[in-house]
Amino acid sequence: MATPPPFADEGTLHRTLTFRDLVVYGLLFIAPMAPVGVFGTLSAKSHGAVALVYVVATVAMAFTAHSYAVMVRVAPQAGSVYTYARVGLGEGPGFIAGWMAMLDYLLIPAVAYLFSGIAMHALVPSVPAWVWTAAAVVVTTGLNLWGVRAAATAGFVVLAMELAVLGVFVVTAGIALAQDGPRRGWLTPFTGEGGFDAGAVLSAVSVAVLSYLGFDAIASFAEEAAGGSPKVARAVVTCLVVAGALFVLQGYLAALLAPVSPAELAARPAGQGAAFYATVDAATGLWLHHLVAASKAVGAAFAALAGQAAAGRLLFAMARDRRLPGRLAKVDPGSGVPRLAVLGAASVTLFAAVWAAQRADGLDRLVSVVDVGALVAFGLLHVSVVGWFTRDAGRVPAARHVVVPLLGLAVVLAVIVTAATAAQVVGAVWLGVGLVVLAGQGGRRVRTG
Repeated sequence: MATPPPFADEGTLHRTLTFRDLVVYGLLFIAPMAPVGVFGTLSAKSHGAVALVYVVATVAMAFTAHSYAVMVRVAPQAGSVYTYARVGLGEGPGFIAGWMAMLDYLLIPAVAYLFSGIAMHALVPSVPAWVWTAAAVVVTTGLNLWGVRAAATAGFVVLAMELAVLGVFVVTAGIALAQDGPRRGWLTPFTGEGGFDAGAVLSAVSVAVLSYLGFDAIASFAEEAAGGSPKVARAVVTCLVVAGALFVLQGYLAALLAPVSPAELAARPAGQGAAFYATVDAATGLWLHHLVAASKAVGAAFAALAGQAAAGRLLFAMARDRRLPGRLAKVDPGSGVPRLAVLGAASVTLFAAVWAAQRADGLDRLVSVVDVGALVAFGLLHVSVVGWFTRDAGRVPAARHVVVPLLGLAVVLAVIVTAATAAQVVGAVWLGVGLVVLAGQGGRRVRTG
């Protein structure tokens, strides 16, 4: 399917992003050191088999990566899952997919900005967390408005910094293991302590897959990729493989060095959030603790930058199809950026992040609801693949275009079922509002290309 022409008053996105830029956006959104925040939870749930959890989670998310890689070739346009559900299932399901993805793309950056604000406040306590949070929104929004290439270049520098800090952790962990040996068996991160428990590993996988939310943002830049849809598809898969390898490596080393056993973490949930830092402190000292914390502060802000950029492209695509106000589809001719769409996304995330930064329970409230929108959108993505390749009654689809998406759908449904009740409620309410909006639009004309 060729990229359809825009309406005359909209302008076009600029094809300036290289393969490296696409991978940078994906890895920024995921964050190379994502396991830092959930290591304790995964260790407690899996009985210490953290490395295996990430191996299984990477394989599970590979089904979703496959579906993205397939559909970006079918519909090489901005909008990601909104566009794919639209061409695979029809206008209604397409709108709902975009609507649910919108919840994810607006709230995940808010959480990332809040993480950045909290981390900076810990380093500079004299400045309130909400001020740091707002500052992060302003700086990254400015970069996104400057242009997609400028934002990608800045993102590359930050990503290199994050990878360098991760490299320092790997080296220091290796030295600690060589000098003092592991605190538990070398294979324990794959087998767990006290024997392998498949149920425990799968329970932890439902949490670990949330570390991968964001690699799908790469597909939002399909109309800005210099190499077209093949490069986008390759970038999606590359990002998942690289992130998975980094996550497995971190989980393996941290599990070997952790001073607190998985059983103790399970008995004391309050210590799970800081378990990775406790491991760093015990193995190397406070200097690396502070280095990781600073890296997370900057990295979180730029993860939000990637999410904000993806949100802008989603709003742009839906507005171009007359599903959202048409002004959001206007592209600045100089920067090639849908400015109003980016500013609209930034406004929502700014409000949510600053609101949460001023509440004691703000982080918990945001974190508990960010995942369900993406998961529902992933589910519709998988169904879209099946729908597209089975819509022609005279054509027999390849097995990979039916079996793989159905396996991916099963993974998504399993994670949704085990999600927090608050996330399920928010997702249901947001879905209900989307259905009302869709019904209100009725027979509104949409772009058919």
